Amino acid sequence: MISRVADSCFWFGRYLERTEATARLLYVTRNLAMDAELEAKQCWLPVVIVSGEEPRFMARLGPQLSNERVGDVVEFYMSWDENNLSSIRSSVEAARENARSIREVISLEVWEAINEMYLWLGSEVARDEYHSARYSFYKRLRQGCQLISGLLRSTMLHELPLNFIWLGMLLERGSQTARVVDVHHHALVLHERTHQVIETALWLSLLRVCSAYEPFTKKNRGRATGDAVAAFLLFEGLFPKSIAYCIREARSRFAVIRPPDRTDLPGGLTQARLQALDRWMRERAEDVSLGDIHELLTHVVDEVAAICTGLSREVLGQAFVASAMESAQ
Repeated sequence: MISRVADSCFWFGRYLERTEATARLLYVTRNLAMDAELEAKQCWLPVVIVSGEEPRFMARLGPQLSNERVGDVVEFYMSWDENNLSSIRSSVEAARENARSIREVISLEVWEAINEMYLWLGSEVARDEYHSARYSFYKRLRQGCQLISGLLRSTMLHELPLNFIWLGMLLERGSQTARVVDVHHHALVLHERTHQVIETALWLSLLRVCSAYEPFTKKNRGRATGDAVAAFLLFEGLFPKSIAYCIREARSRFAVIRPPDRTDLPGGLTQARLQALDRWMRERAEDVSLGDIHELLTHVVDEVAAICTGLSREVLGQAFVASAMESAQ
């Protein structure tokens, strides 16, 4: 499998996951801005922080940003801005371009679904829906990404290309969850305490951002406290958007791509780093408090970024020989 195909598979998965995560974050934040007794900036600026766009956003739009307009400005920036590589528009365009370049390895159904989303997003119909029915706009994007995710599982051979796609999705998802929890940790826990009802609503909004509300309530019958929500999103091994789950499954996918005993294949250093992160998370699952969360989440974000860089350097930047395909089968 040549590096161009592996790289496009990996980034197709990352951009697809990023699109859904951004659409869900914007959807939930709109509800939060209306229901919680918080300033608009306190609700909306974390969306930009999570995406890693705060410096560029503030440099371009910060000086004229009023509390009354912050919601509209952030939503447009994260939905349509062509100069924002994390916007929904940029992510869908990048996902579609990567899918186009690997048309020979993805199924027809996957290609049609991502191409349809791309064409719809570029139409006046999507613009009109954004202005007149914002919730429906975000919901359609989320459901489109979920459809593609299901098609990947059900219409493609479960071999090397799909493993690279899922590896990209899992690493992106783990990083997104870590960023969201870290931002909420600062904004909602270290901030001056609010009324208990409002504080609970804020933690529930975090669960909804991560599609974790129903799974959390099934596992935790009590009130949604900061400790309980954070522990669930960090360490719940049965929930597919928890950090521990994403890291563990990413390690498994990479072990299929590059078996640990195949020292003749590239990727050994990256694999060791991913294994170390998985082991580090498991060691901390039994003893975590809100005071330790920022350091833990910062470590996760930094390590995932380093792992992705290592993949690009060791595996995606060179030809992945035919023996890797044989090992994956």
